[in-house]
Amino acid sequence: MPMSAEAIEAMIRDAIPDAEVNITDLAGDGDHYAAHVVSESFRGLPRIKQQRAVYAALGGHMGTTLHALQLTTAVPA
Repeated sequence: MPMSAEAIEAMIRDAIPDAEVNITDLAGDGDHYAAHVVSESFRGLPRIKQQRAVYAALGGHMGTTLHALQLTTAVPA
Protein backbone atom coordinates (compact mmCIF):
# COMPACT_ATOMS: atom_id res chain seq x y z
CA MET A 1 0.00 0.00 0.00
CA PRO A 2 1.46 3.40 -0.96
CA MET A 3 2.14 6.10 1.63
CA SER A 4 0.21 9.35 1.69
CA ALA A 5 1.94 12.72 1.44
CA GLU A 6 0.58 13.49 4.90
CA ALA A 7 2.19 10.37 6.37
CA ILE A 8 5.56 11.23 4.82
CA GLU A 9 5.35 14.79 6.14
CA ALA A 10 4.38 13.59 9.63
CA MET A 11 7.32 11.17 9.80
CA ILE A 12 9.78 13.88 8.77
CA ARG A 13 8.31 16.42 11.23
CA ASP A 14 8.42 13.84 14.05
CA ALA A 15 12.15 13.32 13.50
CA ILE A 16 13.01 16.93 12.58
CA PRO A 17 10.52 19.06 14.57
CA ASP A 18 11.62 22.45 13.20
CA ALA A 19 11.40 21.32 9.57
CA GLU A 20 9.34 23.05 6.93
CA VAL A 21 8.18 20.20 4.72
CA ASN A 22 6.57 20.43 1.29
CA ILE A 23 5.56 17.14 -0.34
CA THR A 24 4.45 16.85 -3.98
CA ASP A 25 2.96 13.71 -5.54
CA LEU A 26 4.86 13.63 -8.84
CA ALA A 27 2.86 10.98 -10.66
CA GLY A 28 -0.50 11.07 -8.89
CA ASP A 29 -0.02 7.43 -7.89
CA GLY A 30 0.97 7.82 -4.24
CA ASP A 31 4.31 6.15 -5.03
CA HIS A 32 6.50 8.90 -6.49
CA TYR A 33 7.01 12.03 -4.41
CA ALA A 34 9.21 15.09 -4.23
CA ALA A 35 10.06 16.49 -0.81
CA HIS A 36 11.53 19.89 -0.03
CA VAL A 37 12.72 20.00 3.58
CA VAL A 38 14.10 23.14 5.23
CA SER A 39 15.56 22.95 8.74
CA GLU A 40 17.91 24.97 10.90
CA SER A 41 19.30 21.64 12.12
CA PHE A 42 20.85 21.20 8.65
CA ARG A 43 23.06 24.29 9.05
CA GLY A 44 26.73 23.37 8.70
CA LEU A 45 25.98 19.85 7.51
CA PRO A 46 26.97 18.66 4.06
CA ARG A 47 24.01 17.97 1.77
CA ILE A 48 24.50 14.19 2.05
CA LYS A 49 24.10 14.32 5.85
CA GLN A 50 21.00 16.50 5.50
CA GLN A 51 19.47 13.96 3.15
CA ARG A 52 20.47 11.03 5.35
CA ALA A 53 18.62 12.68 8.24
CA VAL A 54 15.45 12.81 6.15
CA TYR A 55 15.82 9.22 4.95
CA ALA A 56 16.43 8.11 8.54
CA ALA A 57 13.15 9.80 9.50
CA LEU A 58 11.38 7.61 6.95
CA GLY A 59 12.79 4.45 8.49
CA GLY A 60 12.35 1.32 6.43
CA HIS A 61 9.69 2.82 4.17
CA MET A 62 12.10 3.83 1.40
CA GLY A 63 12.05 1.21 -1.32
CA THR A 64 9.06 -0.56 0.22
CA THR A 65 5.87 1.42 0.89
CA LEU A 66 7.58 4.53 -0.50
CA HIS A 67 8.94 3.72 -3.93
CA ALA A 68 10.62 6.99 -4.98
CA LEU A 69 11.43 10.28 -3.28
CA GLN A 70 13.07 13.19 -5.05
CA LEU A 71 14.64 15.03 -2.12
CA THR A 72 15.80 18.62 -1.75
CA THR A 73 17.12 19.92 1.56
CA ALA A 74 18.06 23.43 2.65
CA VAL A 75 18.65 25.70 5.63
CA PRO A 76 16.41 28.70 6.31
CA ALA A 77 17.41 31.91 4.53
